[in-house]
Amino acid sequence: MVSVSHYLSGVKILDLSHYVSGPFASLLLADMGADVIKIEPPAGDPMRHLGPADAKGDPLFYGALSAGKSVLHLDLKSDEGSARMQELLVDTDILIEGFRPGVMTRLGLDYARLSVLHPSLIYCSISGYGVDAPLSAAAGHDANYLATSGILHRNGTTSPHFFDPPIADMSGALFAVIAILGALNARSRTGKGAHIELGLADALMPLQLMQIAEWGANATVPTRQSTYLNGAAAYYQVYATADAKHVMLGAVEPKFWLNFCEAAGRPDWVKRHDDPLPQHRLISELSNFFEQHEAVAICRRFEGIECCLSPVLDLGEALQSPQTLARGLVKSDGGRLQALFPAYFDGKTTTARPPLHRLDPA
Repeated sequence: MVSVSHYLSGVKILDLSHYVSGPFASLLLADMGADVIKIEPPAGDPMRHLGPADAKGDPLFYGALSAGKSVLHLDLKSDEGSARMQELLVDTDILIEGFRPGVMTRLGLDYARLSVLHPSLIYCSISGYGVDAPLSAAAGHDANYLATSGILHRNGTTSPHFFDPPIADMSGALFAVIAILGALNARSRTGKGAHIELGLADALMPLQLMQIAEWGANATVPTRQSTYLNGAAAYYQVYATADAKHVMLGAVEPKFWLNFCEAAGRPDWVKRHDDPLPQHRLISELSNFFEQHEAVAICRRFEGIECCLSPVLDLGEALQSPQTLARGLVKSDGGRLQALFPAYFDGKTTTARPPLHRLDPA
């Protein structure tokens, strides 16, 4: 039995990316045993200055994304830095970069050049809007990608609302990992590398495959609170309780809705599951029901009832919940919590990551 932490043993990755997407991708690959060297400019990854710090002043977000990797500071614009980079590339399997289109070409590190010198190199470029597109040169962050993808438009209540965590950044990283693993598999047969080019805004389109199929057939443009997924249905809704807490009802299937209505003592609601959307009147009636009970009483009342009703937990409550503790995917390492790879491999989870290791003097 091979542990997940050895799946990619012997695979060397140079990660030239900053902030979230590229580092998150290389973090997951490091979880599977890849040797990741994070190449940063002399001033370091700008992520060091984003978000909170711990009691010692160390940046928490940067530390979480960089655990299990080695870091090397190089000025890629200098002759010395360029030469050191060429040395590192000799036995590198995967390069991940997150610069705007054109930057790697100016640095002499574009795929066209490196693929001649290193034909087995798998080269993954992650940018905001991709290459050779109208928005290729535009700056953007997660909410901008949501805005241009059609997602932001239909989420929220009275106006569009973006999300936490950043969906495009994180899903883009996941697509990058999938593509890299696919390219590694192909290389094992052909010996040839590949150029993977991924735009974070592009990563949002496959997440909308159902809505895109409906638009293609009926030209349907979903708006806020127009579908059961974004607040139009009484059976799939967040409700406030008497103590200003919230519960989530997800009784999408009729059998779950039936169970909910019977446990709520409202059999008259059963036939209204298929009321036309948006179900404003029914939502109002359910809101009134929940507002008469405290959250603990509601959860106790529906405990054991298959109706998909859950308390809305804050992060601290979620981390201490029996479910999270039983799954063991959040672990402490030297007092720091780490969210690990969310899968069991041969009955085991991944282990806590070691801290980032510096390859150059502090």
